[in-house]
Amino acid sequence: MKRILVPTDFSDEAEFALQTAANFARKFGSELYLLHVLDLPVHLATSEMSELPEALFFIKLARQKFESFIDKPYLKGITVYDTVESDSIPNGIAKSVAENNIDLIIMGSGGTSGLREMFIGSNTEKVVRIAEVPVFTVKSLFEFGGEESIVFASDFSKETLEPYKKVSEFAGKLGATLHLLFVNTPNNFVTTQETENRMNFFIKNGTPKKYTLNIYNDHTIEQGILRFANVVNARMIGLSTHGRTGLAHFFNGSISEDLVNHAMRPVITFKIPEEDGE
Repeated sequence: MKRILVPTDFSDEAEFALQTAANFARKFGSELYLLHVLDLPVHLATSEMSELPEALFFIKLARQKFESFIDKPYLKGITVYDTVESDSIPNGIAKSVAENNIDLIIMGSGGTSGLREMFIGSNTEKVVRIAEVPVFTVKSLFEFGGEESIVFASDFSKETLEPYKKVSEFAGKLGATLHLLFVNTPNNFVTTQETENRMNFFIKNGTPKKYTLNIYNDHTIEQGILRFANVVNARMIGLSTHGRTGLAHFFNGSISEDLVNHAMRPVITFKIPEEDGE
């Protein structure tokens, strides 16, 4: 985690993300890349920005906000780069990830009403879906301390093996206990034996340093994840995501966005690699 991207709209939630990123930077010796994406009108976004006074005004305003936003004591001694881009938010983030060889994205969430301002509506789902690197979403300041623990919820199908390896590696770097979780629901029932077989296959292909195996019964997957995380007092929740359809198979529909919005704990997502030809 040498390079961390922090997309920002200069809101309070964005500052929580920046403070959290600073804590990661101090722990892992990381550099921070701050990104503000200007959602300009079409006639400005499709023109040469340097030639339009209106575009220059928005750029200058963003630069002024950056000056005060990053002038914080908690950033002292940390290498920070800031960039203003004119693009859609998901495209701007994807471009920054590729150009700067980003290892982790940290962004703020506004709570159950969705990600405020910069992350309104479907932007959260889009960022999580297209990001080639893990996305760590916070609603408040996350600080390291005490015993770290991560709930990694999965159906433990073979396509989620790579995200499992990544979250296992992530847990190892944090010195965290990894709670592997399968949620059994009335509409998605799997026997204990079958679930344990799947989990044991994963353990053999990427053993975390500290882990527990857990099967939890609930009415819905989302409720099961949130309730189990409360039971073990997890510090964060980990999920696997699919680039084409959101959370694949086990996490269909809007589960990813719902958990990012509803979970008070940080949520970190790991993308399922696409198979050749897809």
